[in-house]
Amino acid sequence: MVFGAAGAAMAESGVVLLKRFVQQTERAQGTFVQAVYRQNGGRGEQSDGRFAFERPGKFRWEYAKPYPQLLVGDGQKLWAYDPELQQVTVKALGDALGATPAAILAGDGELEKNFTLEDGGRMNELDWAVATPRAADSSFARMKMGFANGQLAAMEIQDNFGQTTLLRFTEFKVNPLLDASLFRFTPPKGVDVVGE
Repeated sequence: MVFGAAGAAMAESGVVLLKRFVQQTERAQGTFVQAVYRQNGGRGEQSDGRFAFERPGKFRWEYAKPYPQLLVGDGQKLWAYDPELQQVTVKALGDALGATPAAILAGDGELEKNFTLEDGGRMNELDWAVATPRAADSSFARMKMGFANGQLAAMEIQDNFGQTTLLRFTEFKVNPLLDASLFRFTPPKGVDVVGE
């Protein structure tokens, strides 16, 4: 932390915190709570679950409530499993990852290749960084990442339709040992597989 002439601590910018996080976090695991807010200000669905990622390209995002869903990136493919629909969608990870929120967590770490980064200031006791996709056909308009004590604590994703998804990380373990099986997916017997 840098101290000014008056002795007050000056917070690091959100962009500095984001770059340090990406540089120092090769793997992570934890839990999250997610809420969706509609363009008209109404609150939509709230869900929670667990996540894990390992750079580059491996991640597991598992929604537990209210509707189970599993997303697995195995480094080659993205698997999306919906147990209620008994359906798995699979696509090439490179196409699916691109300039998505997952690219920030599990991507190759070359943020400025896919995103324009700017400081988002301090709000709700978090220091924020803003990432805007460079690609015109991105699935979202911008994403903000909030840091508390240098640790990623929240993500706010605004899609192209005015909807905002807010993720709060309720547990975030940095660089734990992760079992390789977390990033493998075999479709259960009897489910429809759509895609490759």
